[in-house]
Amino acid sequence: MPFREINSKMVEATVVPGQRMFSQRGAMLAYRGDVTFTPNIAGGQGGVMSMIGRRVAGEATPLMTVEGNGTVMFGHGGHHIQVIRLTGDTLHVEADRLLAFDGTLEQGTMFMGSQGGVMGMVRGQVTGQGLFTTTLKGHGSVAVMAHGGVIELPITPGRAVHVDPQAYVAHHGDVRNKLSTALGWRDMVGRGSGEAFQLELSGSGAVYVQASEEKL
Repeated sequence: MPFREINSKMVEATVVPGQRMFSQRGAMLAYRGDVTFTPNIAGGQGGVMSMIGRRVAGEATPLMTVEGNGTVMFGHGGHHIQVIRLTGDTLHVEADRLLAFDGTLEQGTMFMGSQGGVMGMVRGQVTGQGLFTTTLKGHGSVAVMAHGGVIELPITPGRAVHVDPQAYVAHHGDVRNKLSTALGWRDMVGRGSGEAFQLELSGSGAVYVQASEEKL
């Protein structure tokens, strides 16, 4: 069920019988029709292990299961909303940036350090970003939140994209991530983004970058 963008800070979704979607708690602004909202402690289709990953990452806020027959308007905190449509690939997104997504998508959790090694762990400790990222796989739509608007940057073979970790929103495709630093360890003390750290994304796909480094 695709999202219809009402404006840069609100989207609308059609809910039909027999299908469901998930949203962040507090994301519902208004709805029409016979629609129900139920806390989902299992963490969507990712099940218990997905929820464990979210709890370890400090992202234990339960999702809401949205079902029924009607239309729902979503938004949260006045943040900019970007709609991303998946056609079978996997989207990696910071869990706290998820606004709502189709229930047809399979949810999981990936440890960023698994690709970034030790520096992937440093990313969570120094920049304040989560060590875990939520994965959504399949065919469907995802609405994510960001500060100040979002730009989609293509990632092509041989042309890696470097992103400030705190400006990172999400990425999809066959992409590997690696965190690097342009400063010495002594220089990094007290610094969490910008010149200190760069998230390098290489392969084939796209990365979504927000205009502000402010955390949600």
